[in-house]
Amino acid sequence: MVRIETQPWETMVEHARRVYPNECCGVMLGKASNGEKRVSRAVPLDNAWQGEQRARYELRPEDLLAAEREARAQGLELIGIYHSHPDCDAYFSETDLKNSCPWYSFVVLSIQRGAFGHANSWLPNAEQTAAEKEELICGE
Repeated sequence: MVRIETQPWETMVEHARRVYPNECCGVMLGKASNGEKRVSRAVPLDNAWQGEQRARYELRPEDLLAAEREARAQGLELIGIYHSHPDCDAYFSETDLKNSCPWYSFVVLSIQRGAFGHANSWLPNAEQTAAEKEELICGE
């Protein structure tokens, strides 16, 4: 289960709205214990994809490493990565799966015509051949 507190949830949704019609991306920091991941901070990052950003995002490795260092400095963990899907559902695409890491949760936000629609969280398997939908609780 992934539980996202109110402030990081608002940060994620606002980030997705702001960059619409392109995909946004960022990281979620927090703590994991007893099967629950609690996100207490969202860090928006730049979409580094050099092509059409309406259908794809890319994180720079140095941004991800900096986020991991920041998490450790705050006594937190890098829980996962979030990104948006403009004008489509919050599914985990084949591209998302191929570029995933099995130790992170991936929250996908559906942004329809600039407004938040819905979100889902996904946990890829170690082989990156499938992703299981995780329970997602937002804004608490």
